Amino acid sequence: MLARIADAGEKWDFIVIGGGATGVGVALEAASRGYRIALLEQNDFASGTSSRSTKLIHGGVRYLQQGNVSLVLEALKERGILRRNAPHLVHDLPFIVPTYDWWEGPFYGIGLKLYDLLAGKEGFGPSEILSKEETVEKIPTVETHELRGGVIYYDGQFDDSRLVVNLAQTAVEQGGTLLNYMEVVKLIKKNDLVGGVIVRDLESGREYELKSRAVINATGVFSDRIRQMDDPVTPPFMRPSQGVHIVLDRSFLPGETAIMVPHTDDGRVLFAIPWHHRVLVGTTDTPVEDVSMAPLPMDHEIEFLLEHTARYLTKDPEPGDVLSMFAGLRPLVSGQQHLETARISREHTLSISRAGLITIAGGKWTTYRKMAEETVDQAIVVARLNHQPSVSETLQIHGYHHHAHQFENLKDYGTDALEIRKLVKNEPGWGAPLPGGSIVGAEVIWAVKAEMARTVEDFLARRRRVLFLDARAAMNMAPAVAELMAAELKKGIHWQKTQIESFRKTAYNYLL
Repeated sequence: MLARIADAGEKWDFIVIGGGATGVGVALEAASRGYRIALLEQNDFASGTSSRSTKLIHGGVRYLQQGNVSLVLEALKERGILRRNAPHLVHDLPFIVPTYDWWEGPFYGIGLKLYDLLAGKEGFGPSEILSKEETVEKIPTVETHELRGGVIYYDGQFDDSRLVVNLAQTAVEQGGTLLNYMEVVKLIKKNDLVGGVIVRDLESGREYELKSRAVINATGVFSDRIRQMDDPVTPPFMRPSQGVHIVLDRSFLPGETAIMVPHTDDGRVLFAIPWHHRVLVGTTDTPVEDVSMAPLPMDHEIEFLLEHTARYLTKDPEPGDVLSMFAGLRPLVSGQQHLETARISREHTLSISRAGLITIAGGKWTTYRKMAEETVDQAIVVARLNHQPSVSETLQIHGYHHHAHQFENLKDYGTDALEIRKLVKNEPGWGAPLPGGSIVGAEVIWAVKAEMARTVEDFLARRRRVLFLDARAAMNMAPAVAELMAAELKKGIHWQKTQIESFRKTAYNYLL
């Protein structure tokens, strides 16, 4: 793919800037329709917001509460499509809303019946009102003081960064060119129209000039930076807000049922979710002025999550119980500056500048495919290309496998689990678990060979989720990962030391 972008004679139909869910979704949408597409990501795929979500593929009960039925309908339809196309990564998850006031059972019961109704044949299971005993049976650690019962409903759960990696692999299989660690430093203009980019390879320092019929800005919270490259006086339209999650030991929420609290003190929904044998609790909603690649949780956000978790669980989490914490920035778009971020719509915005720069921003993880479809439809018009219809609604995503659970620890890889097992067969030493975990050496080799992992963080944070699940465990695993990667990438001992040091600095930010 590096050779392809170095070919000066190559004229791309579309260049996509940004390798998160939206950008990779656009790349897959365009490539699967037969267009020539190059995607450039300045860091690693999904290194921003797309790996820092609440890990839910959902219609959004909260948007129903706000009366945004059209967004809920669209998201519920996309939820069904994703479960069909990536069953190895997307699965059903039961949620319980515990009720403590007499009115909550009927109120949430009716709301969730409407949610079922909107899902129609795409439903994941019918909602029901539960007695106190049934609620405690499903969530043994729920706070029982004044508990009246609960309402159970079903939504989808997934592994966000693994899905981005699989989407990128699918886009490549469809003929796309996708590269990480490639920073777009300039937009090229001809006759005042955007006609390509200058991109710098952050590993080699080499710059490339790529010409294209249209350029798509899918950089999430960084959208305004690219828009201002096109037009320095364009007013910013991003209004990012920060969401923070904490990860606790499984003992706080044993079983396979999540808790959903529809209304916290700041008006947000709170989730406590079983995820990869841990408990994920989130999320907050704090407006932020500055956007960064590595946003940090604020003390008051962590206190908020600990306090609210303690209200609903019998075992109250202390700061020392937090195994990992992480922050993500929501790429909210707002023309209404006075709105609180919890109320700004998650619906996406598609804009085309005078010079023809296409920007897709906002939206939510669940609707990435629909956003991509609309973006490519617009890009075809800007690029003056013949319209090819979308095929992504029925396109199986790389790794597609209906019974991935039979691969045990490798189930998130889907059919790639078979390839990893082959690596172990050829090199039995790679079958040994890495320090303090169930991950084996062959997974590191596979991430380098087939998933474009370039750094220790790429592996421990996004190809596997160790950093997000237990930051100390990730630090302990880093030297072994660095050694395996160095051998595969043909790097020396200096590279290993630099990687371990760099990763430790990153991991400290995930520790309370």
